[in-house]
Amino acid sequence: MIVASEFPPQPGGIGNHAYNLASQLCLSNCEVFVIADQRSLNGEEEQSFDETLKFTVHRIKIARFRFFMYLNRFYKLMTLVGSADVVIASGKFSLWTVGISSWFKRKQYISVIHGTEVNFQNKYLKNSVELSLKRFDHIIAVSNYTKSLIAHLNLNVSVIPNGYDQNKWSPKTAPSQSLKGSPKLVTVGNVTSRKGQMNVISHLPSLKLKYPNIHYHCIGLPTQADEFLRKAELLQVERNVTFHGRLDDEMMHQMLLTSDIFVMLSSETQTGDVEGFGIAVIEANALGIPAIGSSGSGLEDAIAHEKTGFLINPNNTDEFIEKMSQILEGYPAFRQSSIQWAYNHQWNHIIKRYLKIIHRK
Repeated sequence: MIVASEFPPQPGGIGNHAYNLASQLCLSNCEVFVIADQRSLNGEEEQSFDETLKFTVHRIKIARFRFFMYLNRFYKLMTLVGSADVVIASGKFSLWTVGISSWFKRKQYISVIHGTEVNFQNKYLKNSVELSLKRFDHIIAVSNYTKSLIAHLNLNVSVIPNGYDQNKWSPKTAPSQSLKGSPKLVTVGNVTSRKGQMNVISHLPSLKLKYPNIHYHCIGLPTQADEFLRKAELLQVERNVTFHGRLDDEMMHQMLLTSDIFVMLSSETQTGDVEGFGIAVIEANALGIPAIGSSGSGLEDAIAHEKTGFLINPNNTDEFIEKMSQILEGYPAFRQSSIQWAYNHQWNHIIKRYLKIIHRK
């Protein structure tokens, strides 16, 4: 049983991870079922998606009062947990509910921690998560950075990085369109302070001095796009930024294939929201796109510094310009290293590490 706080078809790194984990476990001859929330109002999008899967997804219907969703989630969990040998929790609400269920049903309990759920600044939330984690037999952190966030608990923790689907992320065809700008920077992810699009925009006035035709392309839910665009206008770089919104996989592939550098200058928010790994970086690498990301975050496990790109201080404009120049000048080597690095993160390799823990007695 996989209990996840997110699940496709809606976007989200935790959901992406849970879906691939479930799919790979099925391919490894495990019987798998998933409990996840419905996130659309009528549930039609989820129903159409779930019908294509080789495993069952039990959806918790959206409710006006969130408290009732929490109760329904826990009821569904307690109803189904008896038929599972191994229970895997991913996401903060899953940690809480599965942690509580462990008092009533003795199974093998495994948690997957991504970052934000173990970095709350609110001490009550933080303490509740830490109490839940102590109920699990094993904890899997998606990066060494995430593992460091709970080092003080002295728990049984393994690091297994996020994987990507090699069948989905490979340059099968030449791009049929091109993005404007030269060089072309791209970020894939929800447009928020944590993902760091605003940090890139802040660097653009200086970047334009060296690269007059530079253009920054932002792909993902435009949560704070209006706010960031106003900042771009104040900096007089609005013509150098495009917010494309959420795109389907094919369109996103096309845009990535014609970009030059993937950028994720993530920042920790005041509430403790952090970048736990950055699977979008690996997916871009698979298409041969080098990356620049923030040091002091989970991106340290997603970027092989000086090989597939660089880790930098997200607020240091001079360093950003310098590392951009180094990538563009040595592009063939960075491109080849990125493809090889991504190969090591294919799910058919990553799942073997999960199975070792699942089958551990």
